[in-house]
Amino acid sequence: MGSSLSSCCGSDKVDEGFINYGDHSSWRIFTYKELCTATNNFSEENKLGEGGFGSVYWGKTADGLQIAVKKLKAMNSKAEMEFAVEVEVLGRVRHKNLLGLRGYCAGTDHRLIVYDYMPNLSLLSHLHGQFAGEVQLDWKRRMNIILGSAEGLKYLHHEVTPHIIHRDIKASNVLLDSDFEPLVADFGFAKLIPDGVSHMTTRVKGTLGYLAPEYAMWGKVSDSCDVYSFGILMLELITGRKPIEKLPGGIKRSITEWAEPYIAKGRFKDLVDPRLRGNFNEAQLRRTIDAAALCVQSEPERRPNMKEVVGMLMGAVEEEKVVMMRQLRIESVKYGDELMELDQGSDDDDDGGGGGGGRRRTIDDESNNNYGVFGEMEVQKMRDPYMNHGERRMVLHG
Repeated sequence: MGSSLSSCCGSDKVDEGFINYGDHSSWRIFTYKELCTATNNFSEENKLGEGGFGSVYWGKTADGLQIAVKKLKAMNSKAEMEFAVEVEVLGRVRHKNLLGLRGYCAGTDHRLIVYDYMPNLSLLSHLHGQFAGEVQLDWKRRMNIILGSAEGLKYLHHEVTPHIIHRDIKASNVLLDSDFEPLVADFGFAKLIPDGVSHMTTRVKGTLGYLAPEYAMWGKVSDSCDVYSFGILMLELITGRKPIEKLPGGIKRSITEWAEPYIAKGRFKDLVDPRLRGNFNEAQLRRTIDAAALCVQSEPERRPNMKEVVGMLMGAVEEEKVVMMRQLRIESVKYGDELMELDQGSDDDDDGGGGGGGRRRTIDDESNNNYGVFGEMEVQKMRDPYMNHGERRMVLHG
């Protein structure tokens, strides 16, 4: 796929055969020079975050648009494929709760993806990161983030053609705009699923704690894997706890293991993040816990689809059906020792070139400072490339 990419960085020419979405109104091709200027030559001062894929930088275009630029650090086949997949998927999606494509640059030595900049960074930064102590996410915002993210996933699974499985739903991949509206981001692991195909077998990629058991253990991916990950995300938002907690003695406990006894006994109030100081809506809490408990069922056929999840969250499911669903007890999934050993927070595996056809796993540990597209960024000064020399621009979060 990489050979079909042409240089847009050294010249304005591009192979139009690489991507053809029809509607180019919402994205464009950038030159490398433009992005260098916008990011102050990719300065450390502008860096928003860093991961196995490369780095993300804040920038400002000549017309005043704030952008985030993902710059891939590797030019191997794995990086090339993830770049092509993400640009392909981002160019297809049009939904208010999905982070769309602002543009890209694909040159001989460069692969860059351009997004809109999200001033409130990621959900992870507010739950467990630099903003966790500020408790900016009250109950109303949390419910809005859950419903908005669910609507975005419903669009991917049921409304766009071909259907799209995200494969990496987690708190660091839910970004928040200036009004704390959620946008699901980072489609580098996404799979496009043709009509009539129920599941695929593939290499395991994702973040331990969010991975559906059938995917983590056997590489079987379907839209139900996203549903499972979303169930974990709902529990995370309600409780404020991490998907996997490290206990004394090196023991690791999943959020479902912790939550299961409370849910089984109907002690829903005990699940709520204590930082909310008791300020929550009991009816919404019950609906959300009901939905989450179904989403994290160990058997994929017992999980709802995202249309049903949205219906449950909105209270549009018949009471009889809800009562039946409540009889399905949450079943905690314990990851095996093999997976736990892979839980190293690295996403930096290369393809090796040795052949053999074995399934390779890329598993991240969310407890590390892995803040997704927009990384952990302290409030800092970044030089506006389009202001007079010597002037500084403060980028604030809040």
